[in-house]
Formats: sequence, structure tokens, C-alpha cells
Amino acid sequence: MAQSIPPIDGPSIPPTPPDDTAPMPAPLHLHPDRFLPTDPARRDIARQLYALAAPLPIVSPHGHTDPAWFAINDCFTDASGLLLTPDHYLLRMLYSQGIGLAALGIHATAGRDVVAAPRASWRCFASHYHLLRGTPSRIWLDHVFAAVFGMTVRLDAETADTYFDTIGAALATDAFRPRNLLDRFHIECIATTEGALDPLSHHQALRAAGWGHRVLTTFRPDDVVDPDRSEFATNLAGLAHLTGEATNRWPGFLAALRARRAVFRAMGATATDHGHPTARTADLPARQCQQLLDVCLRGTATPAEKELFRAQLLTEMAGMSLDDGLVMQIHAGSQRNHNAQLFARYGRDRGADIPAPTNYVHALAPLLDRYGNEPALQIILFTLDESAYSRELAPLAGHYPALKLGPPWWFHDSVEGMLRFRRQTTETTGFYNTVGFNDDTRALLSIPARHDLARRVDSAYLASLVADHRLQEDEAAELIVELSYTLAKQAYRLPDAVGPAHQARTVR
Repeated sequence: MAQSIPPIDGPSIPPTPPDDTAPMPAPLHLHPDRFLPTDPARRDIARQLYALAAPLPIVSPHGHTDPAWFAINDCFTDASGLLLTPDHYLLRMLYSQGIGLAALGIHATAGRDVVAAPRASWRCFASHYHLLRGTPSRIWLDHVFAAVFGMTVRLDAETADTYFDTIGAALATDAFRPRNLLDRFHIECIATTEGALDPLSHHQALRAAGWGHRVLTTFRPDDVVDPDRSEFATNLAGLAHLTGEATNRWPGFLAALRARRAVFRAMGATATDHGHPTARTADLPARQCQQLLDVCLRGTATPAEKELFRAQLLTEMAGMSLDDGLVMQIHAGSQRNHNAQLFARYGRDRGADIPAPTNYVHALAPLLDRYGNEPALQIILFTLDESAYSRELAPLAGHYPALKLGPPWWFHDSVEGMLRFRRQTTETTGFYNTVGFNDDTRALLSIPARHDLARRVDSAYLASLVADHRLQEDEAAELIVELSYTLAKQAYRLPDAVGPAHQARTVR
């Protein structure tokens, strides 16, 4: 792996001399024992475990960063465009407090909002930064501000312009170009996510530049398997054009999907991703599959028929993964774009996705009846329904060779969420039927913060097992390395690093 660049000391805000009119800015400080146990005995054990985890390379096997960043390797522009407008965690919290998206720099896809300029949108965000207290977003951003940009005072209305200018000046330097950030953050490899129709031109450019081993693609076929999308029929016509297959016929449709998977695999993909509303699967005869395809293409399918179509495609994709070796991820249970008015005005991914109850035991039965006992198949399950952890997912992953349990996702990749995950699943599924941590983010600068948080929480959890004499210290030491690094590489069948495997990172 490429060597990490030296840490960037500044820029930071010089202390303001006290006067009688202006209060001193609140300090920004990352406590070295943050998220570790407060009990001294457990904290000492957790410190030792975290010391083993902290220097490990970051493996980011699933996420939504833009491959164009790394292919073009141009400078980012400003704090608002990089840290605020793409982050639906921030948008949803601010919107819940009555702050319009236009004030945050979001352009409408319909209507004519007066959109705030980057500095104005950053000022709006800074003046409402306190709304993030107690949330993982606040944890991640404070880490970014302090560890990446060297800020020493808290973001608020008074420091908004200083932040904006300081961050902007840093982003204009070569040290903050995307590829240099991968080195600085000691990211061994990172996976992006592209739709089935994506030309993968950025990944082609990355391979030509010798970066194909560091930035991988992931096959996400939702655009051609979800008949709820208004452009579904058009997308299948595009799939036919790309592959030369008759996608209006069931055999041709499956052949086209296999062809696109092969292209992604040749471009370095090791995994697929499926963002279905539910985890329902089916195993139908070919004649019924053709009937479903016909009504979906005509736009006359009922909601039940659309759901059955998606269910059949999950089973088909599992069979394809068994054939081509791509790891299958199922991210079910999100009711996406719940706010219909917001979706109509601003489009998808604006923070209005809501978790829904998800049944895995009965929903996955058709797929598991066919493929669940295949040890060569790797299916990673995720949920937004925490009630399913101990009741469904841990027992399933603790039995079927084809299943692994993914880490807490989206609403639950927080301090308490990760602790709940370990406490509800470990006794049933163990550690080795889980896949370590993945950040699942489009926020590049927060990746070190997210992995650092996960490593600290896992250190705290393992320390509690050691302190309660449920685990030996040497076992905990092995586990923290596996949870932080090894399990993710194994689960996602990632290539070996180029360079030292355990070189210390420069960002803490």
C-alpha cells in the first residue's frame, strides 16, 4: 500500500484575546478515552485493545463515495459542498427543525427555490450545529474538524466564517486531493456503488492510473430490478442495448444481468448490493416469471406483483453469486423517500428514508431452501429493524453456511446502536458469523471517524467480556484485530494490500 503522507498540523484558529464584549469561543477537544468505559478496570483493558486497533488500515468494503473524485483527483471546492449538502443525516435533522433545504444549498428538481450560496448555507448550518448534540453526526464531524482540519474551537454562528475559510484553504492544497486523502487516512481499499447501467468510465480511468486495487466498484442492480421506478421500462431497454440481450424475455433478462455482473467483476467488483423494500424472496417457475416481467414492463403490475418480481430477483441474484463468486448484500427494510412532497420537489436521498419492520425468517425461506446450505455462497444481511437482531438475524446467520450478519446500518451505526448490536447478536451468532465494520457512507472525510468509533465501541464491548471473565485477554486481543480489519477483508473477498498491512495511520 502507498505510504501515508505526513499529518497536517494546521490550519487552526489562533486564540482570541479576551475582551469585555466578546466571549471566548468554546474549545473543541477529542478526549483520548472517548466512548471507552468509565469504570477504571474496564477502561484500562479497553485502552489496551484500542491501541491494537487504532493503527490498523481502514477497509471500507461498502459505501457510496463518488468514483469521479478518485478518478479525476481534483480539489474539493468548499466546506458546504463537501460536508453539508451531500449528507442526508444532516439534512434530515435540520429539516425536522423547520430549516428549508434551499437554505442548506439544495437545488430543487421542481419549483424555483432561492438557493443559498455555499458560505450562506454553511452559516445556516453552523448556527444550528447544536441540533446535532448527542447524535453520531456530531461525533463524526467533531472528529473531522479536529483531526483532519486542526480546528481547536467549536463550530457555531460566531466561528462559521473562520471554519469556512480555513477548510476552503485546506481543500485547495494537494494534500486534500482525494487520492492523497486515501493515503493520509490509511484506507487500504474503498468500494463505491454503481447501478447496472453505469458505464464504469471512472473505474476504467482508475485502473489505467494504477488505482484499481484501491477503489473498487459494487454492482447495484436496483435500477433494472425494481418496477416501482418510473424509468423501469426505459432502463430495461438500456440494459438490452448494453448487452445485446432481449430483456423483454425472462431468459434474455437474466442473461443481461449476468453479462453486466461480469463487466463489474472484470472491473474489480467483489460484491453486489440490493436495496429492496423488504427481504422477501421467491422461487417461481419460468412461466410465472415471464408473466411478472410482462406486466412490469407494461406498467400494469399491482403492488403485490411488483413485490413478487423483486422477490424472485433476489433468489436469481443469489444463484448468480454462487456462480460468479460476488458477495451478495441485502439492505432491506427502508421505506425510501417517505416524504412525498419533499421527493417531488428535491428528488431522492434528502433524508426522508424511514426504517420499517422487516421479516427475515419467512421472507428468506425460498432463497435459503435453494441456496442456504451452500458454503461457497456469501450473503450479508443488514436490517434497520433492531427487533430482528436476536429474534431472526442472529439465529439465521448462526445456522446457514451461506449467511453472514452485517454491522449496524444507517440509523444504528452509533455508540448505543453498535453496543446493542453486539449485545443482542453475539451469544447466538458469535463473532465469526459477522463481517466486521463498514461505514456505508458518501462522506469521505468522515470515514476515519466512523471506523475509529467502531473500534472504540468494540474495544469497550470486548473489555466488558474480559472484565466479567467471559473472555481471555489474548482472545480479546485477537478479536479486536479481526473485528477492525480481518473479518471485513475475508467477508468481502478483498484483494491483499499493496504494501505493509499494519502501517500506522496518521489520523486518529
